[in-house]
Amino acid sequence: MPNVSIHLVLVAAVLPLAAHAGAPFRTDDPEPVEYRHWEVDGFDTATHVHGSTAGALAAIELNYGALPDTQVHFVTPLAFDRAAGSGARLGYGDTEFGVKYRFLHGDEHGWLPQVAIFPLLDLPTGDQSRGLGTGHGHAFLPLWLGKTLGPWFTSVGGGYWINPGPGNRNYWFAGWLLLRRVADDLAVGGEIFHATANTVGGRDGSGFNLGIVYDFNEHYHLLLSAGRGFQNASATNEFSYYLALQWTF
Repeated sequence: MPNVSIHLVLVAAVLPLAAHAGAPFRTDDPEPVEYRHWEVDGFDTATHVHGSTAGALAAIELNYGALPDTQVHFVTPLAFDRAAGSGARLGYGDTEFGVKYRFLHGDEHGWLPQVAIFPLLDLPTGDQSRGLGTGHGHAFLPLWLGKTLGPWFTSVGGGYWINPGPGNRNYWFAGWLLLRRVADDLAVGGEIFHATANTVGGRDGSGFNLGIVYDFNEHYHLLLSAGRGFQNASATNEFSYYLALQWTF
């Protein structure tokens, strides 16, 4: 993808790490924000491919526990795009909205996982002519499963992207995450993920990220990940990163 679509570089819901994952990883998890609680993230993310770097600067992600087992999700990005031979372009990008619903709590002492759906809708609020938006609405329909085993947490799942627009095609995304809390205030982990081609004549892409979450205290958290593709990396992901300061209350 010579111009990285904003909806590919924005990560899904941001959730506290004590029990589950989400940002800074692309692989999400099934646990919503607690009822009547908030998570607010200020984040910066980008993906570099051959001849282009695109992402979001000073973006804001809001997650709210609107109902038991139900989280409302909203992202407002300040997008940027820099292609070879042209200057950087900066402006408001595509807006993301979603609702996570956990319909299975799992078994705390057994092997039954938590399970949730998390449909997302990207609204075409960015300027497509400047590379700051896709010019079309997009929808993601995923299923996420997760399980905590002592200090370990694992999450797996994915779904189907509805990706309209000239030259575009619908595609699949899947990921697997493994995370371990190594100290009271620090967790480390990694993920692998795969996406089928999102354009006609495009290429599939697989990659990995390594990341950490550091808890300054119960309300403020640092989230960081970085990685790259290992399948068709020059066209899909030569390098990507995510950095956020998270406020939970």
